[in-house]
Amino acid sequence: MFSKLERKIAFRYLGAKKRGFGSVISWVSLIGIMLGVATLIVVMSVMGGFHDTLLGRIVGMNGHVVVYHQDGAIADFDFLIDKMKQNKIVAENITGIVPIAEGQVMATANGNNTGAMIRGIRMPDLIAKTKTGTRVYGRDLSAVADGELVAGASLTRALRVAMGDKISLVSANGATPTPFGSMPRIMSYPVVTSFFMGMYEYDSGYIFMPLETAQKYLNIPNSVTHIDLFLKNPEDTTEVAAALGRLLPEGFVVRDWRDLNRGFVGALQVESNVMFLILLLIVIVAAFNIVSSLVMLVKDKNKDIAVLRTFGVSRKSMMKIFVLSGTSIGVIGAFFGTILGVIVAVYIEPIRQFFQWLTGRDLFPAELYYLSELPSKLVLTDVLGIAIIAIALAFLATLYPAWKAANTDPVEVLRNE
Repeated sequence: MFSKLERKIAFRYLGAKKRGFGSVISWVSLIGIMLGVATLIVVMSVMGGFHDTLLGRIVGMNGHVVVYHQDGAIADFDFLIDKMKQNKIVAENITGIVPIAEGQVMATANGNNTGAMIRGIRMPDLIAKTKTGTRVYGRDLSAVADGELVAGASLTRALRVAMGDKISLVSANGATPTPFGSMPRIMSYPVVTSFFMGMYEYDSGYIFMPLETAQKYLNIPNSVTHIDLFLKNPEDTTEVAAALGRLLPEGFVVRDWRDLNRGFVGALQVESNVMFLILLLIVIVAAFNIVSSLVMLVKDKNKDIAVLRTFGVSRKSMMKIFVLSGTSIGVIGAFFGTILGVIVAVYIEPIRQFFQWLTGRDLFPAELYYLSELPSKLVLTDVLGIAIIAIALAFLATLYPAWKAANTDPVEVLRNE
């Protein structure tokens, strides 16, 4: 593609030591592309990590497909679950079906109070949900008995309760009617286990209890508020939801995780796209610097170009020389930027902790971002795509200066010498 002469001249121009300001611009272009590529890789990896981690934990706790009833409670839910499992489409796609009894409460202890969501669930189902990435303190989940609670670590810390201490739950659900009006339902339960999922929303606001305990507390005996279905592939919800719509009697409502988290999923996607476009401007600016650098190089090497043309170097070869010289800046910048970006993306959490220690400030507050650690997910296609975009922009930036060099008239240049 490039002859030996073209490569030799291109790399000599690229490494010229006496190009003055033009050489400075070349270095600025190279560093700009390197930093732009590295920043894009890091940001896209972190955004991908956010997307997967948040959706994995939110969706993983709430089910990929959720079945509700318009009346608010589902009776004979075990019969209904058996009926779902007998459906061929549902049976082929699910990994589990979990009945849930859920309600909002005010949790109080030691003069402290906070809002919380209680979730009644069978302990084997809770164990299956929390077996990956969740740390459990106190009694083992399999040993939690009726009338005992499993609370988030941040919630127990906010209420200042230790394992074995009781928490009072206040709820309007199942309120007791009296001559003076309805009284909120207040009951106390001991906390025997706490959990840390690494997601602030759950660690600070969720209390799990055995399903029978929640049914008694919420005053919905032998009923649940909804049924969660977990699929082998979370993306394949349409077919299962349609099958459930045909299977279930009138009054049931079927929603998938996209419907339940539509605003959240859309916001993540928009933010990711906007961040990509904004940071791509760094690479574009660096590419424009390549234009400036090569235009100065063409002007500086005007006489050399004229001499080469008189010795028989074609216009096509002259164009290839400057295309190779400018594109090399993009290739080198993209190469080192990719290495730097991958290293930072892999070690982003230790880097965050270092700067947090250095500044003494919380750079990633869990209550704001809902995660206790900065996530990162490297995707090979994204990394390669960013590097290719940087090289392509560098190539496009060389076309005008290369065309200008190829159209230099040796007669006009040498006439004035």
